[in-house]
Amino acid sequence: MFKIREFDPIKDRDASYRIWREINWMKDDSQENYLDVFLSDGSTLVAELTGSAECLVTSKPAKMRYQKSDLDLAVITSVGTSRIARKQGLATKLTARQIALDAETGAMVSTLGIFEQGFYNQLGYGSGGYEHSISFDPADLIINHKLSPPKRLEKNDWKLIHRSLLNRQRRHGGVSLLSECVVEAELGWTKDGFGLGYMDESKTDLTHFFWGSISGESGPLSITVMAYQNSHQFLELMALIKSLGDQIRLVKMREPSGIQIQDLIRNPIRKRITSAKSEYENSIRALSYWQMRICDLEACVSATHLSSGSVRFNLELSDPIEDLLDSETNWKGCAGSYMINFGQESSAAKGSENGLPIMVADVGAFTRLWLGVGSATGLAATDNLDAPAELLEKLDDILCLPAPHPDWDY
Repeated sequence: MFKIREFDPIKDRDASYRIWREINWMKDDSQENYLDVFLSDGSTLVAELTGSAECLVTSKPAKMRYQKSDLDLAVITSVGTSRIARKQGLATKLTARQIALDAETGAMVSTLGIFEQGFYNQLGYGSGGYEHSISFDPADLIINHKLSPPKRLEKNDWKLIHRSLLNRQRRHGGVSLLSECVVEAELGWTKDGFGLGYMDESKTDLTHFFWGSISGESGPLSITVMAYQNSHQFLELMALIKSLGDQIRLVKMREPSGIQIQDLIRNPIRKRITSAKSEYENSIRALSYWQMRICDLEACVSATHLSSGSVRFNLELSDPIEDLLDSETNWKGCAGSYMINFGQESSAAKGSENGLPIMVADVGAFTRLWLGVGSATGLAATDNLDAPAELLEKLDDILCLPAPHPDWDY
């Protein structure tokens, strides 16, 4: 049997190092102090087996932009299990407990990055939208933007960088982690990391920047973080990336929310063909690698404001997490019967109303519908969501949300 408890930074320090080494998240001793930093804030639980922590789950407080509102979000930033504790149910039980604790302390939504689709569905998560990873030759950018010399950013600029991320332009689905320690640790773990950016007129705040690392003299340059407050600043950063094209032959980055970078590349299809299978292949790839789940259904639905009509229905919602929670938690998931109203002012209330159409869904599928990851008719075809055709078509008509993008990898 295993015991779930809070992380003890003294007792569990060596065990945390061992777990991260065994799953190859930490390469050498020089990275240990950044793990200490990473674990210094937020909530961390461990599962103890035979007197030692063998599974560790971390959660950090965050905000998520939903339409024009900021919702309280909990980000599961790591789930790690040692080599001797696999297939014991530790990761599942421990993550379920952490989600429940986050919900009890006010998290309306929970999110995490996934190693594979399917595992976290048993905790009620539903897959997010596709993220585009684009690789291109910076010299092919068709931007004519006058540049001023940027500020060189280093690892010890983590406070500036975190503040800039919090102040960046966020669109629907945008996530902001509130803990500075996340940025401090991530910059510390970046091998050969560097950043370039621009300060405001007072020279106190970083308004826009990118952070990445270069592999080899000619690249690729892998940009892992980019932040800006408006389109002008975005174009200035892209012009800055273009200026590196005399030396760097390939840049890899995640496409920012609301931007189609192919618009800024000269002859993108020709370059994709001529560079195919080379060391500097130009490409655009799509993958869904994050998931979300609703923790407070009433609060999440009430944040939805639609201008294209309204619809009311009964929702029979199931939540697989309830089977993984024990008496230690008060929050037991979101399963139940609800009356849902989507419209200019939306609401969810416990119970049902005679005469309304009925939707049957699990919390992961309904989260995807609410977030705008997929259409009602599409989710009815591929996920655990079922409703009369008339209701599905009505939801397709009115639930027209922008594609959600966290714009912050975790």
